[in-house]
Amino acid sequence: MPLVKKTVRARLTLLYSGLFVVSGAALLTITYLLVSNTKRSVVLRNFNADGAPLPPADFLDDLTERARAEAERQHQETLQSLLTYSGVALAIMTVLALVLGWLMAGRILRPLRSMIASIQRISARNVHDRLAATGPRDELKDLSDTVDGLLHRLETALDAHKRFVANAAHELRTPLTLEHALIEETLTDRTATLPQYRSLCERLLELRQQQAAMLESLLTLAGSERGLSQREHVDLSEIAERTVTAGRMAALHEGVRLEPRIDSAWTTGDPALVERLVANLVDNAIAYNVPGGSVEVSTGVRDGRAVLTVANTGTLIPAERVDDLFEPFQRLDRSAGRAGHHGLGLSIVRAIAAAHEAVVEAEPGPEGGLRIEVTFPGVRELVLSMAEGGMAGQGLAEH
Repeated sequence: MPLVKKTVRARLTLLYSGLFVVSGAALLTITYLLVSNTKRSVVLRNFNADGAPLPPADFLDDLTERARAEAERQHQETLQSLLTYSGVALAIMTVLALVLGWLMAGRILRPLRSMIASIQRISARNVHDRLAATGPRDELKDLSDTVDGLLHRLETALDAHKRFVANAAHELRTPLTLEHALIEETLTDRTATLPQYRSLCERLLELRQQQAAMLESLLTLAGSERGLSQREHVDLSEIAERTVTAGRMAALHEGVRLEPRIDSAWTTGDPALVERLVANLVDNAIAYNVPGGSVEVSTGVRDGRAVLTVANTGTLIPAERVDDLFEPFQRLDRSAGRAGHHGLGLSIVRAIAAAHEAVVEAEPGPEGGLRIEVTFPGVRELVLSMAEGGMAGQGLAEH
């Protein structure tokens, strides 16, 4: 036998009716006790009030006893009638309470049912739809607004995912098309020599390396967006100094000066991801520069927080386009920069910063280029926030 579905409306109806029955039963019990404890007295007229002789004492005692017995009988009948009528009234009102409770619960839950029906109609194809509930600012209106906010975030995430997939497919298809064209051109050339085939292989190998680098960047981006599973002490100044040293050869090749100003700065997080963040910023600053330009890399502490700043010269960047640079595969000029740059560097920076609860601020230089500042939470700040969430790691309070 299938179980009866216990809906919220049924539970609310039973709750309302149960409260009414308990309250009614308590009221009737109090009334019954008050009536049952009422003093029962017998009042006899004073036969001597008009001067008539008093009846004998035995007669008076017998009359009083019979009056008391009659009064007791009437009192019991009254209590019995009160109990019977009260029970009937309570039963009638219980049925009425069930009906009214069912109607009231339905009226209260009507907006909720409307929201459920709207949510059930929403899918990936119409995630732009909203509940848009109207009415007073109550819990149901707050629930509707919360669901609308969730749908907005889902729509934004889906749109970003679609753009990311489309851009990734385009970026991957371009080298594949180029490889196919190079191979087809060489195979159709009957006079191709061994050096030409060798050149083809070298070109194909270069394209394969670029694809591998892009796939690695995509994996890094996906891994950064999942957040951090554990945190360690990170010396931001040491990472920045190591990155600057590694980038000097590339800067020299591009005709760019590297100007480090490294001061001690500690934070917590994943050292490998932080190093990738610094490397991406320095690499982008060198690649998207101008001959004879400069790149300033500085670290330090401000208001108890570790701060990394990378500023470079370069072409003028419109202020309204700065945010676009942090989206995957977005470049101001698709031909700018060194080979192998696919527009993933700054999007990876943003994802790694978000995983570390860091703040990224970027502004274009007055004469061109870009200045990017990443503010990491301080060690003490992270200890307090993680301790409140029961996630404090070992040794975070040492620095």
